[in-house]
This record gives sequence, structure tokens and C-alpha cells, in this order.
Amino acid sequence: MSLMLRLTSGLRGRKIGTDRFGNTYYESRTVQPIYGRTRRWAVYADGGWEPTVVPPEWHAWLHHTVPAPLPEQKRYPWQLEHQPNLTGTALSYRPAGHDYVGGRRHATGADYEAWTPGS
Repeated sequence: MSLMLRLTSGLRGRKIGTDRFGNTYYESRTVQPIYGRTRRWAVYADGGWEPTVVPPEWHAWLHHTVPAPLPEQKRYPWQLEHQPNLTGTALSYRPAGHDYVGGRRHATGADYEAWTPGS
């Protein structure tokens, strides 16, 4: 996040709270005339632009679904911690026939037969 955003967030908005990831949430001090409601935004703890790290309790508040942030729910042992969007990284999902996984796929019963000109 830019230094300017952090500075203006403190001046133009009021801090609402912080989630378990360290993200800080703000709400504008005035009602926006175009929307008829306040503006809400998050300043991410890691300084990046990864909106997938917003927990569902805060996501509902950011999108004006609920008037106040929901309490964080109890985490069960079987619940995994959130993973950021891994698309485009070495950890992204690659199916069995992908080039990075060997490029081989299983033959099917009616496997593809390439067209050749003149046949």
C-alpha cells in the first residue's frame, strides 16, 4: 500500500477495526452524495493488493451487506486457514496433462485423431 493511502485513510476515514490477518478497515466520515452511503475500504497488512485475504466477516461489511462487522466465528480444527490466490505462481493448480507436470495425459477410448489434408 502506498504511504499516501495510509496517510489519507487516517485523515479522511475513521478506523473501524482490524482482522486476524492484520488488515485495517476504514469508513469515510461523510456520506458520499453519489451513493447515499459511506465509503468503506481496507488497508492490507502485507502492503500489497491481495483482496482475497479479507475474511468473510469483513467482506460482508465492506460490501454494505451488514451494517456492522460480524464477529469472527469460532475456527474448528478441520477448517484450513485461507490461502491467497495462487494463479500464475508455481503453487497454482495444474491438472495431470499440463506441460509443467510432465505433459502426458491418459489416452481415452475415442482419442483424438488429427486431420491431415487430402484424406
